[in-house]
Amino acid sequence: MRLGDFEVQILSDGSFALDGGQIFGVVPKVLWEKKMPADECNRIRLGLNCLLVRTGRENVVIETGIGDKFDAKFATIYGINPVQRLPEEARMRCADKYAITPVRRLPEELRHLGVAADKVDLVINTHLHFDHCGWNTRSEHGATVPTFPRARYFIQRGEWEHALAPSERDRANYIENFFRPVEGRTIFLDGDEEIVPGIRVQVLPGHNRNMQAVWIESRGERMCFISDLVPTSTHVRYPWIMAFDLYPMETLANKRRLLPELVRDRVLVVFPHDPSMPCARLVERDGKIMAVAAQEWASPVGKRTAP
Repeated sequence: MRLGDFEVQILSDGSFALDGGQIFGVVPKVLWEKKMPADECNRIRLGLNCLLVRTGRENVVIETGIGDKFDAKFATIYGINPVQRLPEEARMRCADKYAITPVRRLPEELRHLGVAADKVDLVINTHLHFDHCGWNTRSEHGATVPTFPRARYFIQRGEWEHALAPSERDRANYIENFFRPVEGRTIFLDGDEEIVPGIRVQVLPGHNRNMQAVWIESRGERMCFISDLVPTSTHVRYPWIMAFDLYPMETLANKRRLLPELVRDRVLVVFPHDPSMPCARLVERDGKIMAVAAQEWASPVGKRTAP
């Protein structure tokens, strides 16, 4: 689609699955399961949504999904789609209702759109959890190298430092070889900043201390990649906050501050993990904020076509 002078496309790196209690925190299952049904292991299917922004000067990739540098056990635990390459003995009881539908991974999505890896100029990660930076790197002849060899990578300095020395509570969220090999190509940010004209980042603490949203603006049109402040369209409800969030009260405060602005200004919102409504406008009805699908973006994970 066009966003002012920019061309913007949502890309998919497939899907994965997490426990519903982790995704919805204090919200009772009897409520959240009406919105996102769980499998027999209480897991919910989640999208791995990324963005390609073509500004006319740069090719910018926002988020890089979960990648492919994981073993069979990891892929099975997280129900990663596609996982058809897993040996049969690695499959567990709950593993692979998610492995049925073939999907393109992020590098294939980019190639399908005519963007080779060496044509990507900038990569912006909202944070460095393994499901947001997986394709920052790839494996080549036994080494881990940058997937996008010409790109500059952008991340908050505080997030990088925390990722290298996480707490016991969130250590499992960081896998160093997903991001460490691009250190020499990484630009460290210290707060809100414009990356290139029309693309800026805004730090929104809550999920962790230094997570950033990405704003895209051109000719009065605005889009916000909101990251895990609102991971799916279901999470627009203020108290629906993930158990993963290190600072849930800051998540709540940032949602209360930002979501009314998104409603008022009719900003297109991109959710990182919604498998069926990756992009929406927020509206207020009867005093409640809800997401209304932007139809050209609303096809399911693995079946999107370039608008």
